[in-house]
This record gives sequence, C-alpha cells and structure tokens, in this order.
Amino acid sequence: MNAHDTAPVPPPGCPAHGSGARVPLHGPEFAADPQAYYEYLRHYGAAAPVELAPGVEATLVTDYAAALQLLQDSGTFRKDARRWRAFNEGKVSPDSPVAPLLAYRHNCMFTDGADHLRLRQAVTDSMARVDTRRLSRSTEQISRYLISQFAARGSADLLGDYAKQLPLFVFNELFGCPADIGDRVLFGISGMFDGVNAEKATEVLFQAAGELVALKRAKPGDDVTSWLMRHEAALDDEEMVHQLALLLGAGAEPLRNLIGNTLHRLLTHERYAREGGLIDEALDDTLWENPPMSNYAPHYPAADTELAGHQLQAGDLVLVSFAAANTGPALKASRQAGSNRAHLAWSAGPHACPSKEPARHITVTAVEHLLNELPDVALAVPEDSLAWRPGPFNRALATLPVRFTPARATRPADARPAPAAEQEKAAAPARPAERGGMWSQFLTWLTR
Repeated sequence: MNAHDTAPVPPPGCPAHGSGARVPLHGPEFAADPQAYYEYLRHYGAAAPVELAPGVEATLVTDYAAALQLLQDSGTFRKDARRWRAFNEGKVSPDSPVAPLLAYRHNCMFTDGADHLRLRQAVTDSMARVDTRRLSRSTEQISRYLISQFAARGSADLLGDYAKQLPLFVFNELFGCPADIGDRVLFGISGMFDGVNAEKATEVLFQAAGELVALKRAKPGDDVTSWLMRHEAALDDEEMVHQLALLLGAGAEPLRNLIGNTLHRLLTHERYAREGGLIDEALDDTLWENPPMSNYAPHYPAADTELAGHQLQAGDLVLVSFAAANTGPALKASRQAGSNRAHLAWSAGPHACPSKEPARHITVTAVEHLLNELPDVALAVPEDSLAWRPGPFNRALATLPVRFTPARATRPADARPAPAAEQEKAAAPARPAERGGMWSQFLTWLTR
C-alpha cells in the first residue's frame, strides 16, 4: 500500500482508528510485530503521532532523512528534558513507566551546548582509553563464568543466564567496582529496566555510584571511573554520579539486547550456520533490522518549527524510530549497494553513542565464545513462540530458551582476575565477597 491508496488499516490489536489517532507503542501487540506498526505509521509521512504509555504523547520520526535532520540540528532540537512541555504542565506523571528514561538528569545525554560538550568530551575520552585486549580478556572470562553456571544442564535461557548478565559484569570490571558496590549496581540496573520496584532500584544505583566516586577519589585505579574523574573537564561528585549512572545503565541495557538479538538471528537464520558463522554480518543485520533501542533519542524543539512538513510546538516530545528509519524504503538501495553500516542504530550527530566500538567488540566476543563453548546450541522452542518484552523504547526478547549437549565447563589455568577487579577487591576489604551477590560470586570464582 502507498500514499495514494485508500486509508490504511491499523495493525491487528492496534486501537488507533481514524485520522489523527495516536498509535500506541506499548502493549503486547506492538511488541509482537513492530514492523507492522512502522509500516502503518509511514502513511502519516516522515513523522507520526504516537503514545508511549497511557497519556504520554509524542511525535515519532520514521523517515531516515528526517531523522538525520533532527539528530544533527542541535540548534533547533534540544536534548534538555526540562523543556518537555507536557511534563511541566502536569500532563505526564513523574511515576509514569516511561518517565525514568525521559526525565532530566545532569548527564551528557540530557544537556546541550557548552555543558554537553564538556560532559561528552570527558566520557568519550575516558571510553577511548579502554584497551581492546583487556576488554576481550574480561569478556571471555565473564563469558566462561556464566557458561559454567549452566553448561552441565544442557539447557539455558540465553537472555536471563547470559545476555542480561554479561554486559553488567563487563561494565563492573571496566569501571572498577569492588564486590559490594558491584552487587548493588547489578541490582539497580536490572530493577530499573525490568520495572521491578524501579524507584528503589534507581535509588540503589545512584547510591552505589556515589560510593564508587568516593572510593575513587580516595584510591584511583586503572579504570573508566578514575579516568573520568581525572579528566580535564574536572567533573564534580554530582556530575560524576550522573555520568556513571548513565554509562552503566544506558550502556548495559542496549548491549544486553544487542547480544540477545544477535544470538536470536544466528539461531533462527540457517544461512549463517550454512556459510560458516558470519557473526559480524549477523551483528550488522541485527543493527539494521532489529536494533536494541528501536525508538528513542528524545528531543524538544526550542521554538515552534516544522520537520519534514510536520508542525511542532516548542517543548513537544519528539523521538526517532531507529528501527523504522533503518527499514524504510529510502535505505533499501544503499544497503543493497553494500553500505552495511549506514544504519542509525548507534544514532547520529552530537549525541551519537560514544561507546559503539566497545559495544561491538563485547558483542562479537560474547557471541563467538558462546558458540565455541556450545557448538550445537539450538532453539529449544519454535521461533514463533518466542515473546518480546513490551515497551516503546527497547527491542528485546523476554527469554531465549536453548538446548545443547551437556558439558562440564572448564577454566584454563591462567584465568586470573582482570586487573581492575583484582585491584578493587584488595582496595575494599571491609566489604567481603562472602556477602553473596552476583558480582561477589564472580570475583570469588576468579580467584579459586
């Protein structure tokens, strides 16, 4: 169907009817078949009226060119969420399920101008110091540990047992979290994104980040937290806490989804196995067709303006649909011509993902190591029975059940603690690993 056809019919289960109705991006119907919704939304033009949660209205940009225009025009479209008119007018409640990912925080994601440049430079410079060899070693150690927890069973949920845990563990190591702080970071991030007592989880995460800042002020180490702290931008403690919460939370959740979605693609498309793995290609295909953050990049017009023929008022919430833009007609030709990384999965412009290379490296290493350890891993259920987590922002499976030949997981003789983990374990003897959290158990496993 094209723009000259009769009025499009909303996807099955979609309550949007008639012109001007907002299309809901929440609920199981959208999660089950988002591409049907994006196809319907394209009939509105380059942008469409959507509902992110009950009562939370937004404009979603679905066209690639319009998305680039918005992402690259930081003068017209601002990131500071304090401009959000509906929130300021009380039309959106602070306890809305989408508020934690949209409300203002003093970090490089929600700032503009000179403030953004200062915070962003500190983050990009610190992340650029991450050594790929150290990252590979840390990812492989964590992968080996996680696999050892389920290898003898012959079955696993690769989301809950692997993809969800691995990024959190890797980030704990990179940021130099000692045992007790690392346990609470894992609890906080998991609770925020799973919606289980999100308010308490957010409080725990920020308290843990504050303790990590205090620890590094006293005993800096060879880790991202210490590099960020020593940066010439001279971040104060509050700024440090907000940048750490952003990097740990906003980094781990999309990475979890990227690992899970890439594994899903490898397990459900025979050609990858037939042609010899092709993990990099499967990763690129996932970023094109099933990006981990499908709809995000919140922006607010600084004044009444027009975007691709759509009138916007100052303070309107405008989001980019990376998933719709990537799969729209405009990009088909460039992708077929071989431009395999022209997608918007990493966003674009001044707020593009500052950690895409480490994220890509972690994903490839994690997937490759899992397939090497469990070479006959296969889906344990029919593909069409897999459920996707509801929500407007993420594209993520609820579970990924697999089966494989049971095997006793082994550890090589040289499996020593990664440098930051070993250093921080010694630096914080007052909080012993025996407390029993997931990060504590991993640190204990490393030193057995």
